[in-house]
Amino acid sequence: MAERAAAVEIEGVAQAFGGRVIFRDVSATILRGEVFVILGGSGCGKSTLLRQIIGLLAPSEGHVRVLGQDMYADRGDVLTRIGVMFQAGALFGSMTLLENVMLPLQVYTDLPPEACARVAQVKLGLVGLGDFGRAMPAEISGGMAKRAAIARALALDPPLLFLDEPSAGLDPVTSAGLDQLILDLRRDLGTTFVVVTHELASILAIADRCLMLDRAAKGVIAEGDPRKLREERVHPTVRAFFHREMPKEAGAA
Repeated sequence: MAERAAAVEIEGVAQAFGGRVIFRDVSATILRGEVFVILGGSGCGKSTLLRQIIGLLAPSEGHVRVLGQDMYADRGDVLTRIGVMFQAGALFGSMTLLENVMLPLQVYTDLPPEACARVAQVKLGLVGLGDFGRAMPAEISGGMAKRAAIARALALDPPLLFLDEPSAGLDPVTSAGLDQLILDLRRDLGTTFVVVTHELASILAIADRCLMLDRAAKGVIAEGDPRKLREERVHPTVRAFFHREMPKEAGAA
């Protein structure tokens, strides 16, 4: 089997604000076509690492390459090849769902309005919202808002999608439906997903591999298949996370 190319290469990145170190020496390679999850407890730097990867925050140290390009030297070229769903969805409340999904097409392409609308309608259909194009964000549920945000992230057909806490605030059934949507899109479109989450059920359902950050260690404490990490004798914080236990002292591992 041919080796898959890298979608994201993270090399020795660190982040500090003033004298406060969030994490240091974080490295990982995310392969094309996989669902890769960044996880860990509150305050460990999950969203900070995501912001570094998508070009919103320059690392204090290290380098990030996305789809073969330096995220900071070539940021303008890379941005049209990735899609991002932010934690709260970040839909524009004064626009319909169709208009929200049309926006990237209007900004980054020369398509006429009619073509933008047709493409946006297709994207809403992909996420199960084909009948809700005229709805306003205030008129739909939280789960539907997350799906609409994913549709907007898909507008330019990016090979790489970043999702920040997609299951946050959702009930278990809605969350499971969103997990299945991610797997369906990966299967049907070949999209690579990088997902930030602390939702254990979602991690085990969707992740091919994961990277776990820890606030006390200020960096990576585990990487691999989450189902294997749950069963192996690993760092006590990793075991505590996957078994929903109170963590023991590191020396007890």
